[in-house]
Amino acid sequence: MAHTCPHCGTQVAPALLACPSCQRLVYGDDLRRLAEAAEAATSAGNPTGALAAWREATHLLPPDSRQYDTITSRIADLSRQLDTAGAPVVPKKQPAWAARWGVLGGIVLLFWKFKFVLAFLLTKGKILLLGLTKGGTLFSMLLSLGIYWRVFGWKFAVGVIVSIYIHEMGHVAMLTRFGIQATAPMFIPGFGALIRSRYYPKDVVADARVGLAGPIWGLVAALAAYGVFLITDSPGWGAIAEVGAWINLFNLLPVWQLDGAHGFRALTKQQRWLATAVIGGMWFVTSEGLLLLLLIGSGAAAWFGKPAERPDGRALLEYVVLVVLLALLTTIPVPVGALR
Repeated sequence: MAHTCPHCGTQVAPALLACPSCQRLVYGDDLRRLAEAAEAATSAGNPTGALAAWREATHLLPPDSRQYDTITSRIADLSRQLDTAGAPVVPKKQPAWAARWGVLGGIVLLFWKFKFVLAFLLTKGKILLLGLTKGGTLFSMLLSLGIYWRVFGWKFAVGVIVSIYIHEMGHVAMLTRFGIQATAPMFIPGFGALIRSRYYPKDVVADARVGLAGPIWGLVAALAAYGVFLITDSPGWGAIAEVGAWINLFNLLPVWQLDGAHGFRALTKQQRWLATAVIGGMWFVTSEGLLLLLLIGSGAAAWFGKPAERPDGRALLEYVVLVVLLALLTTIPVPVGALR
């Protein structure tokens, strides 16, 4: 329903965010409240809370307004500050044990450099349980479980469902970190799962972190299954690790709305070619056919895609480590009968 502008008396259509005559903001009071909440959160050392308030404010402002540009600039600054505060600490020198252990040491070293992921999972473990309290998530999860159970058996079905759930909750956790509310995962039998959010980060840094968070959490789940496989020598766990690795590796394709596309948006042309070279090297090492698809996609993104204006070392490190470790996990020798 149209309403009258209290400043000039002009009739303002419901879809408008500002008066067409005097440009008075329709939601001025709400914007002041959100600005006060954002400033209070910033003063309290809570950048996530400030981001949530500023992002909410962007929905109440005309995209072509000066206030909108100012707030989006603040969002980008806060996102960079939040990202810098959570950046991984990479050792300057390779530890002696990594050199002594050869190839295995190199793999362990890569994961050790990624130890911030484990710390994040441990501190945010309650997020994993949060999704299970949502009726839609639980119902769709059980529906998918029943279908996979009938085809592959209950052990493998449970393992794959949990792996997919952890992957999606990685996205939810990172969206929350950047002040964006998201739904718990909804499972689609045969296609995996998805989450929904009111909006998505527009700055490439936050976009890359959210996009790659799913494969990072999925990698941890696959490594956990592989660890159980090594301890118990149960081929079922090996199958779960291998399939989980394959699913997450597929998501690293830098095309459409897959996770790899979000990660690639933060990379310069040189970084994209470097990532492409790593993919090619891992295909040579593992002969994993999926890597050929990634190779084509990353090469196209490097050649034709719009590169980032400045390099993002963390996004490149995350992407490369994910490709290396996930590709290695796809080489686990698992008998076909292990799926049941």
